[in-house]
Amino acid sequence: MKVTRRQFVKGGVTAFTVSFAAPAFLSDIARAQGASRRNLVVLYLSGGNDALSTLIPYGDSFYYSRRPAIAVPAANVLQVGTDSSGKALGLHPRLTGLSQIFNQGKLALIQRTGYTNSSRSHFLGTDIWSTANPANSSGGTGWLGRYLDALPDPVDPLVAWSTVRELPHSLQSREVSVAAIPSVAGYSFLSPNTGAEAGYSRATMTTMASHVPVDRPHVAFVNATSQSAMATLDRVATVGTYTGTVAYANNGLAQALKAVAGSIAKGIGTKVFWVQLGGFDTHSNQNTNAANAGYANLMGTVGDSLLTFHNDMRNQGLLNDTLVLQFSEFGRRISENGSQGCDHGAAGVMMAMGGGVQGGIYGTAASLNPNNVDGTLENSGADVKYETDFRSVYARVLDNWLGTNSVPILGGDYRKSSLTFI
Repeated sequence: MKVTRRQFVKGGVTAFTVSFAAPAFLSDIARAQGASRRNLVVLYLSGGNDALSTLIPYGDSFYYSRRPAIAVPAANVLQVGTDSSGKALGLHPRLTGLSQIFNQGKLALIQRTGYTNSSRSHFLGTDIWSTANPANSSGGTGWLGRYLDALPDPVDPLVAWSTVRELPHSLQSREVSVAAIPSVAGYSFLSPNTGAEAGYSRATMTTMASHVPVDRPHVAFVNATSQSAMATLDRVATVGTYTGTVAYANNGLAQALKAVAGSIAKGIGTKVFWVQLGGFDTHSNQNTNAANAGYANLMGTVGDSLLTFHNDMRNQGLLNDTLVLQFSEFGRRISENGSQGCDHGAAGVMMAMGGGVQGGIYGTAASLNPNNVDGTLENSGADVKYETDFRSVYARVLDNWLGTNSVPILGGDYRKSSLTFI
């Protein structure tokens, strides 16, 4: 009898302990795709990234009149050309790494992504982007979790990996569980013994888990899950030996991307990765133009870390098999507030990076005229109105990169023919 994660949790288990540092059995590793070499790396910018400070409409005079303290001077932006409506755009000056990738044609900038009636709430907004369901977002599985559930058996027990400790809602599924491995070194079998005795402890645990009684499905589920976790220990450990072809900076994002690169280069079987960077809830002292602080530092971390990862994958000959998808739970208000920051807004910007990406600018920039002269604003002209449903971007990734059918996973047909970035 096959026991699902949901059935196991409902039935419960008492007096069973497995001595793992991370993960425990409930943070075991997801099922996933078999032979495909393609990798998806999701980069989530937590807190609500200010899209207008990432991709800057420096030719719009209202950008400067509505942001007198935090607007990036036109002379400083990294120009990327114009969109289909003729509006001039540029990247934040600290995004030199992304500018290089854009100039190589491997970075897609997807403007004004969102959904109707943006929640402007961190919790609800995150749930909406995670479940791909603006109408019923707080419960249910994540969009990536549903993709994992749709994969055929057999699947590799190391097919998905979250580099943050808390499992993101996007990866929650009905049939599988995904490991949270924030530290490769910490993913190990713990024993009170050392040396040879520790090895004996691990061998004993492996033997215990090998017994899968068909008449006790809950115990069988625990033992089978333990076997999968034990089988992954050595493969994950190899990632810790990875040095890369380029030097990764000593910050959380860069080191997480180094672990992703190591997993891909070592071929340990992981295909879906979750990477996260916080600090984007910039209500005050946004420091968009600071030399070494605030939002400017965040942009530097993002741009430099992604360039390092991009170059490493290119040097390894793995860039064509790797796609990075970036998003945040919402954008921010157009006008700065009294604390030289920006409050919660609506539409944001998504990015896709990789060897198979058709780079360029997708969608059109809003006119920031508070009178909303062309209908591209909402909330009485306070916010940028979405143009592209974020689920259309998900659909493109699911259909054209992961090779599955996006319609049942997303609960509708959100495919958009103009989104040709993959």
